[in-house]
Amino acid sequence: MYNSDTPLRAELPSSKQLVRSTILAAISAVVLLVAVVLPAEYGIDPTGIGRVLRMTEMGNIKQQLAAEAAADAAAAAPVAPAQAAGTTLGVSSANAAQPAPAMVAAAPKVVWRDEMPVTLTPGEGTEIKLKMAEGAKVQYSWVVEGGAVNFDTHGDAPGKSISYEKGRGVASDEGVLEAAFTGNHGWYWRNRGEANVKVVLRTRGDYTDIKHVK
Repeated sequence: MYNSDTPLRAELPSSKQLVRSTILAAISAVVLLVAVVLPAEYGIDPTGIGRVLRMTEMGNIKQQLAAEAAADAAAAAPVAPAQAAGTTLGVSSANAAQPAPAMVAAAPKVVWRDEMPVTLTPGEGTEIKLKMAEGAKVQYSWVVEGGAVNFDTHGDAPGKSISYEKGRGVASDEGVLEAAFTGNHGWYWRNRGEANVKVVLRTRGDYTDIKHVK
C-alpha cells in the first residue's frame, strides 16, 4: 500500500546539511556560553559583552552569595575543643599576664582621601569599587556601626576576577589593598543581621576613581 506521509529520499537532508547544522549548533552553543552563561553565572566576561549588558555584575553577586552560603555551612560544623587553660593562641599565661608599658607613643593621625558611608537594611548588600592600575596600592579602613557584616574584598576586569579576602560577622577591617591587575578593586558587604547597619569606608592611595555600586 502506498503511504503518502513517507518522505521521499530527495526531501531528506543530505549528510553535508546535517554536518553543517551540527557545526552551526555547536558554534551557537559556544557563543552563548562565553557571552551569556559565564558572565551571568560566574562573573567571567572574556568578551566584554556581559559588562555592557550588566550580566557580569549579576554573576559576581551570585558567586558572592554562594561563598557566603559555604561560609555559613562551614561555621555550622563542630568546633575543635578549646586549648588548655592558661594559654591563648600559643601564648603562655605568664606572658599574657605581663602588664603593658605605662606609656605608648601615639600613632600619627591618618589623613584620608575619601570617606564613604553606606547604610544597609537587613539582608541588603552593596559594593564600593576603586579604579586602580596593576600594582597600585590603597590604604583602607572600614568600620560597621550598629552590628557586623559579611564581606568580600575582590577585583574584576574584562576576563579577569580575583577575591583577596572574605569574612563573615566582621565589624571592622583595615590594611593595604594592592591591585593584581588593572581594573576595579573594592569591597562587597552584606548585612545578615536583623537591624540596619552603617558601613563607613575610608581610603587613600593610588586610585583614579571611587564609586558606590548598588
